[in-house]
Amino acid sequence: MRIEGRVRLGYFPLPLPEAQRIRQHLQLTPGFVALDPCAGEGHALAAITAGVEGHSCGIELDAYRAEQAAVHAEQVIHASAFDVHCSAESISLLYLNPPYDFEISENKNERMERIFLRHTYRWLKPGGVLVLVIPCASLADCSEILVWNFKDTWVYALSEPECVKYSQVVLFGIRRTRSERERVRDDDVSRQRMDYYRKSRVLDELRQLHPLTDRPSRIYPVPVAEPITLTDRGLPLDEVEDLLAKSPACRQASRLLIRKEDRVAGRPLTPLHGGHVGLLAVSGLLNGIFGDGPTLHIARWQSVKVTDTVEETDDAGVTTIREKERFSHELRVVFRDGRVAVLK
Repeated sequence: MRIEGRVRLGYFPLPLPEAQRIRQHLQLTPGFVALDPCAGEGHALAAITAGVEGHSCGIELDAYRAEQAAVHAEQVIHASAFDVHCSAESISLLYLNPPYDFEISENKNERMERIFLRHTYRWLKPGGVLVLVIPCASLADCSEILVWNFKDTWVYALSEPECVKYSQVVLFGIRRTRSERERVRDDDVSRQRMDYYRKSRVLDELRQLHPLTDRPSRIYPVPVAEPITLTDRGLPLDEVEDLLAKSPACRQASRLLIRKEDRVAGRPLTPLHGGHVGLLAVSGLLNGIFGDGPTLHIARWQSVKVTDTVEETDDAGVTTIREKERFSHELRVVFRDGRVAVLK
């Protein structure tokens, strides 16, 4: 995942039109229990479960998004899905749109889609419905879990621009009972896994033959389940972070680990030449608020790359273009009335 994606904690929400199309493929029974382990702001789960009385739950790692999601669900926990306890085989609808990334560890590096599916599918009761939104290529990574534990699966390609960008597909499946898992034969597992591997490489074919539409070819009934209570068994990281700065250990270590801010004041002993001024400017020591009244302004210096172009023509009429890069200073000034000036 790119750095921007890690900053967002892998949050790339499902577009609302796709969530509404998923809703058309589900037959919700009043009293269902739905869970989204990567809830975001809760809009996707709200659209998928709209129109029927049920119990919706969510887990979200980001504090702000967890607060927003709480408006759309009966229970939302601000925590990691791997720190939350949920009773096995207790929910009837699992909507899973996990981060699209690799696990980073010393021993192994698995796809996060597989890790989330392996951790959360046990919460789904036999006969419950899985709605899995992942990149098409990740079908191969999840194939073993899907083959052993889910039946009547079907894969559709998503068509919204954001979904096309990340090559997303949605998989519907019904959780097998224990007796059904015991009857699964090895040759069936091999054949179905090969089918998932093939589908993971034919996204264009899926988009043509099996796009997700408002007219479902199959309806998945979501059964009733008893309401659940999620429990966070992880560390309260926000509280730990707030208390850490007040701890004696942090105060002692900060003297060595945290550098005090340099404060430069006063006039130099001798006049500065142009090189000195340039170094001070691009290092940020001349940034700040200056002037008063109408001339009050914020000044910010920065170093910019400039390309000088020179054309030379020889006696034979051949023109040679030479480019030379150099760094120069640029001053951007913003006045209190909104005027912006750039000095180069």
